[in-house]
Amino acid sequence: MTRLSRTLMGAALVLGLTTTARAAEPDKLLPPDTDTVAVVNFRQIIESDIIKKYALEQIKQLLDGQDAKQILTDLGLDPLKDVEKVVIGSVETQYKKDMQPKFLIVVHGKFDPAKLYKTAEARAKADGNKFSMVKDGDTVMFKFQQSEGETAVYGTVVNEKTVVAASEKKLITEALKAADANKPAAVKKELAALIAKLDDKASIAVAGLLKGKLDEVKLPAGGGLPVKLDGLEKAIQTIETMALTIKIGTDVNLDLSLGMKDENAAGDMRNALDDLFRDLKPLVQGLGEFEPRAKPLSDVLASVKITSKNKDVTLSGKVTNDNIAKMVGPKN
Repeated sequence: MTRLSRTLMGAALVLGLTTTARAAEPDKLLPPDTDTVAVVNFRQIIESDIIKKYALEQIKQLLDGQDAKQILTDLGLDPLKDVEKVVIGSVETQYKKDMQPKFLIVVHGKFDPAKLYKTAEARAKADGNKFSMVKDGDTVMFKFQQSEGETAVYGTVVNEKTVVAASEKKLITEALKAADANKPAAVKKELAALIAKLDDKASIAVAGLLKGKLDEVKLPAGGGLPVKLDGLEKAIQTIETMALTIKIGTDVNLDLSLGMKDENAAGDMRNALDDLFRDLKPLVQGLGEFEPRAKPLSDVLASVKITSKNKDVTLSGKVTNDNIAKMVGPKN
């Protein structure tokens, strides 16, 4: 049965914008060569105390704008109710100048395939220079290309609960085959092990295999500020794995784990991070003297804890509800 889509719009709209921890599992639609995965629990974020208090009304106003409202109506989509989770898989990732992204985006929720298909067809007829319907074998998909020479994005509907978008037609076709197969995700064992360490209830979770991928990373020179980044730049090049979780609730909690080349590299990274935060503290304090909204940043920096053990470096920090309230509307 031919499947179709109009996913980019759905995914872009979604992206534009507790219980006991349980190990996460890789999404079964992810390509086998995926090396970095980001999971955004969109519904959990929207329903969190902080978003409800400080951002939900602004999000609603954005979605209620004339253009957005018409598109969403055509799609039969209410992102605030219909989108559950967004999974982004980066394939053969390269962190260097002029890198070409290769990715698959999976959006889980509640969708109306017929309306998505109809909107895709109408869009292709109305603006054929940017939107078109294309095929890969028997698979019909939607193509969006902003202008000639720019990277195209393809999308299709998997079923009433899932839509996908990708940088290549092949990734879409493979995702559809994976959806039909009653098999777990075919990602690398190392990546699956990293993902398993993440909390599947986290608002945002990221896992990446980075060995040999950061050799060309260059940090900015500091612009005259008394912050030295040489040690951090060298340490970054020895990172092999990364796992990040951000939990948004009453407060925002961040936990980052870096798997380094060896124990010496872990020590170098810990020292580089210690130096960075030590240098940042007086700068942030000075900024707070001129801008009241920046004062809570001192508390945020004070909450940061950095440790290392064997080959691993961990960093944790918190932004409290009180911090956010002061940054949004500080009292004199």
